[in-house]
Amino acid sequence: MRKIFQKTLVAALILGSIGVSAQSKRDLDNYRYTDKRGVNVFEAPKTLDSNFDGLKVRLGGSFALQYQGISHENSGSVRLQPIGANFNLATANLDIDVALYDGVSMHLRTFLSSRHHHETYVKGGYLQVNKLDFIKEGFMEDFMKYTTIKVGHMENNYGDAHFRRTDNAQSLHNPFVGNLIMDSYTTEVGAEVLVRKNGFIGMVGVTNGKLNQSVEKTEETLADGTYEEGRSGGASFLAKLGYDKQINNDLRIRITGSMYNTGYVPNSYLYAADRAGSRYYGVMIAADAASDDFRSGRYNPNLKNSISAIMFNPFIKYKGLEFFGTVETATGKATAELEDRTANQLAGELIYRFGKNENLYIGGRYNMVDAEDMTHGDIEIKRSQLVAGWYMTNNILMKMEYVNQKYEGFGATSTLEQGKFNGVILEAAISF
Repeated sequence: MRKIFQKTLVAALILGSIGVSAQSKRDLDNYRYTDKRGVNVFEAPKTLDSNFDGLKVRLGGSFALQYQGISHENSGSVRLQPIGANFNLATANLDIDVALYDGVSMHLRTFLSSRHHHETYVKGGYLQVNKLDFIKEGFMEDFMKYTTIKVGHMENNYGDAHFRRTDNAQSLHNPFVGNLIMDSYTTEVGAEVLVRKNGFIGMVGVTNGKLNQSVEKTEETLADGTYEEGRSGGASFLAKLGYDKQINNDLRIRITGSMYNTGYVPNSYLYAADRAGSRYYGVMIAADAASDDFRSGRYNPNLKNSISAIMFNPFIKYKGLEFFGTVETATGKATAELEDRTANQLAGELIYRFGKNENLYIGGRYNMVDAEDMTHGDIEIKRSQLVAGWYMTNNILMKMEYVNQKYEGFGATSTLEQGKFNGVILEAAISF
């Protein structure tokens, strides 16, 4: 543990020294800022103005630390591990963004320390193209005036909730400490084409549907005990339609609908791909568990081999008051299942930002999931969150959250039978 802390501390000091020595001229074209300026920004902005004057590397990062005071309980049929109040392991990210050419950039994010992987590993990266001048000056400029192309092993642009979630140590864009119960987020190899004009948004994408990349084929056991060679992969398709407009100085409205669909994949990770782990450490885990359940507090409907998911997200901001909602339904199954199952999610959050440059905020979120669980049948999970936050600077955020979560419908063999947890988390976050 001492080595992990030392490595994280050294990385944070290196990142900090880089940030201090390179504050001037760090901004890139078509870039979503990782600090407070990126709050309520969804897709990276598109501008026709260019500041490109040669290859430029922007090093940045994030650091987050929580003090957790949460208690949990259940029916008692399965004993829970005791948990108390203390600090969690600090998390850290390293971001490398490169302006490669006029209108062409690269992004790479590495997790230096996280709940699940204490060791350093790459989350993903992509090439972003806003101009095709590298082919020929002015090539398809009428089309590219409104178009952004992304290619890589990257976070899928399914829904709008993933733009407000905490990404390991990158916490400044999330007004809360925890993400949604069904945390729809995954990184897959693919490409997306995004078109924006006069406030209208359209996106189509395709990926190979795999979190863990491999050329190996699956092997399926037949009823007579023999084996049948399966497939090495499948494909996932994404689409998004929406409208985002600053109506006047006080009012902004955005509403989008998104879909994610796979015909077949060896293992779908849409609700289980975040290897950084949940912010609610140690909750609802059995006392005799062999290891930490790094997804504790979340729910994965485990639609393993085929899935069709749809998400609607309204966002309204009037002066300092903002509302963001999530309406989501996902249907699918594992190959061995005879019928599809469905999981539904509703979430609504209301935030009021005030003070100088809206550097203070208070808010609440209600999140509910009802699903046809593969093991327990019909289940329901309800969560309430209250939060207060303070942007000390554009790069430093302090927030305190009270969370209360309850489980219904889980059987006697589950740690979640009549389960609930509640308490307070304080989080300090830095991003630059």
